[in-house]
Amino acid sequence: MPRFHDRRRARRLLTSRAGTMGTAAIMSVAFGIMGNNPVHAQGAGPWVRDAVEQARSVPHDPGPTSQITPPRIPTHFNAEDASGQIGSLNTAGPTVTATNAFFQNLGSNGRTCFSCHQPGDGWGISTSSIRFTFLTSAGTAPIFRPVDGAVCPTADVSSVTARRSAYSLLLSKGLIRIGLPVPATAEFSITAVADPYGCNTNPATGLTGPQAGIVSMYRRPLPSTNLGFINAIMWDGREPSLQSQAADATLIHAQGAAAPTTDQINQIVAFETAQLTAQSHDDAAGDLSADHATGGPSGLVATLAAFFPGINDPLGGNPKGLPFSRVIFNLYDSWATATSWDHLFGRLAVLRGQTIFNTKPIAITGVNGLNDSLGVPTINGFCGTCHDSPNVGNHSVKLPINIGIANAGPFDASTGTGAVAALDISGLPVFSVSCVSGPNQGKSYTVTDLGRAMISGKCADIGKVKGPILRGLAARAPYFHNGSAATLDDVVTFYQQRFGINFTDQEKSDLVAFLKTL
Repeated sequence: MPRFHDRRRARRLLTSRAGTMGTAAIMSVAFGIMGNNPVHAQGAGPWVRDAVEQARSVPHDPGPTSQITPPRIPTHFNAEDASGQIGSLNTAGPTVTATNAFFQNLGSNGRTCFSCHQPGDGWGISTSSIRFTFLTSAGTAPIFRPVDGAVCPTADVSSVTARRSAYSLLLSKGLIRIGLPVPATAEFSITAVADPYGCNTNPATGLTGPQAGIVSMYRRPLPSTNLGFINAIMWDGREPSLQSQAADATLIHAQGAAAPTTDQINQIVAFETAQLTAQSHDDAAGDLSADHATGGPSGLVATLAAFFPGINDPLGGNPKGLPFSRVIFNLYDSWATATSWDHLFGRLAVLRGQTIFNTKPIAITGVNGLNDSLGVPTINGFCGTCHDSPNVGNHSVKLPINIGIANAGPFDASTGTGAVAALDISGLPVFSVSCVSGPNQGKSYTVTDLGRAMISGKCADIGKVKGPILRGLAARAPYFHNGSAATLDDVVTFYQQRFGINFTDQEKSDLVAFLKTL
């Protein structure tokens, strides 16, 4: 169960977050998705042109056109989240929002990057914030726009009741609609779609044939922080650079009439790349940098300085030829010998959870992008086999994989197919996909998201997405690309069910306690 009901969350936001970010920031949880789009660049893929064309065909519905924004982002600040406080370090120093394009309305529907990238949500967006914003704006704040906030651009948004239905996936799972064209080179055909909204089955907004038209999928906005550690931009890696992403977000999500200028793009990217974010205080464990621990955003400074692509790659991708270490996190090692009684039991639980993350054996099976690519039916791994970046937790090189989060249909543990019971995929469209050419010809998939395949056209990429950075998890529920895990307990339960991990109740509790402190 979520730690706080929305009403309590709203109260805490109003009384606590105002002290650090200002009441204006509270009243604006908006949106922007800093992503789904490269558009201005020459040579961009055809999906870009189609996405822009669809965005421009949707009514702009500006609503309240001014994004309420704090006047200044300080160098360091904390904001309350569901299990304590999330901290951000603005390494470039204080930022005046009025003069930075990240906070400016560059489109036509009232959105800014800040709309969907809120500091109190780890520079992402949580469903608690989205629901609070719906309540305070009657569903008219900039995040609520038909172009991609609604289940379909044609959804009725004429009344509060209609908007509650139109924005149901945004409200329930924090999802934004991503409309991508079927690649001309697709090795697959979409043979059937179960879509509760009719967006994929209506030729005006969706598919016009098994290998033609627009596919609407629904994904969580990724955080616009800790970007020095990422190796792929967007869940499916479709953006070539942060610069193209900033431009395309303006054209698609903000429905801009023109791409931002080079100076505006540079301002956006400079602000994003200056942010380091992590949980700084935990209700049970207290200050996460106490007793020589290195939790919190300040510890990420040294982590980023030491990072390089492939730094701890378990598949031999380390450019320095160094071996893989399963010890991914050492943030709380010092608590093993700490003499303070403050928050003792909470800290011991976190320390045990860190050890479980580093050492608990996992028999990895049925993961497309790992087992099939390596030709190894079972990989004897750990959490760090996929989450290998030291003290960060994403993969240190590009590795789009399908661990089953995008799957639909009956679950089969032996093959890794089907939907795991721990995940809530209700409300998502389900696609039946057949491979008609290429090395996987004859295979079929049932998924809620085609993942990287919508960019590459390859059947082998169906359902594949990247693994996100794990820092700041507590602030940005729900989890996974489709918001199918409401809590971190659900996340751990998913892995337990999917890979048959023999967690004891104590181990599961300790691992969740640790994940909340990242």
